[in-house]
Amino acid sequence: MSQGAFAPARPGAVLDCGGAGQNAAALAALLDCLARGLPIHASLEGIRPEGDAPGAWLCCQSSGSGGRVKTIRRSHASWLASFRVNRDHYGLSAADRYAVLGQLGHSLALYASIEALQLGAGLMVLAGDSPRRQRAALAQATVLYATPAQLRRLLLAGPGCLAGVTHVFCGGGKLDPACRAGIAGLCPNAAIREFYGASETSFIAIADAATPQGSVGRAYPGVDLRLDAAGRIGVASPYLFDGYAEPDLPPPPRPEGYLQPGDIGWLDAQGNLFLRGRESRMVTVADRNLFLEDVEAVLAGLVPAPSAALALPDALRGHAVVAVVEGAPDDALAARLRRACREALGDHAAPRRVVFLPRLPLLGSDKPDLAALARLVAP
Repeated sequence: MSQGAFAPARPGAVLDCGGAGQNAAALAALLDCLARGLPIHASLEGIRPEGDAPGAWLCCQSSGSGGRVKTIRRSHASWLASFRVNRDHYGLSAADRYAVLGQLGHSLALYASIEALQLGAGLMVLAGDSPRRQRAALAQATVLYATPAQLRRLLLAGPGCLAGVTHVFCGGGKLDPACRAGIAGLCPNAAIREFYGASETSFIAIADAATPQGSVGRAYPGVDLRLDAAGRIGVASPYLFDGYAEPDLPPPPRPEGYLQPGDIGWLDAQGNLFLRGRESRMVTVADRNLFLEDVEAVLAGLVPAPSAALALPDALRGHAVVAVVEGAPDDALAARLRRACREALGDHAAPRRVVFLPRLPLLGSDKPDLAALARLVAP
């Protein structure tokens, strides 16, 4: 494997694509870019070469959870460095069979797919398949990359056992205890590793079975973490992106060379990182600071369906919390959710409204589309 550029996929490395024709087209385009050594441009519309001149870089899209989808430009070397870490630390090899549950236009699925192809491992792209069909295909897999939302959806297929899965890598959001327990039961022989990162940074920290509850783990190998006085997380590593493709987007702050992805947290004495939440999602309710992620953690502990917390302007309290839950209206459940938030976080965190929707709008990463939700529930 070259130190700076992706190699062409090895013959026979690709196993299968799911039922969605878009998967096959995206995978064919990815293989073509690798074979011709062309820069890769990935989005939810598909994959295409970025021009016709060889180049060791790629563009992929952020999830849009911050309100705007950004085009991330990074070098091949920034991903190759972590491929080597995963190979050496976790024993990944050409003997493995990878599975991804998201579209290749999403950075997590793209990353995992290229990692598999660089190792010469098998690859299954299962985006768009039903949970039951995904489960059937995963009987052939040893390595699974997914977001928490994709893992929760996988559990909807009911009880089962995927004894051949030995590695589960979960990123793109917090893995709640109920989902972790469900995946541990479904994949009894798997090491479940939850990693914290961003499209701009790739890996920042990674957690395993020895990580204290509530932590996202210690710094990923090669990452240097620094927190400022306000708890803003700064990252220096060989995995950082080069910048945004959009000319109007300024890069994230990088004081003294430490890129700040916008999260607030703290470190314990052993170097375990704990997240408070996104700086942009900290709101003031009745003169008290509240991270909406804390509310969402309470919701996730009580309802298996997708849910989200919003803060809408309120003339008296600064903001009012609104909980949005997928499903039929349920007054008793709404009362339980308010009570649980009040008991766990305080009166200011209890949702003023609980809104039930038949289906939550989702981003391409399978996270709730917070901007669309705010428009739907605004008074």
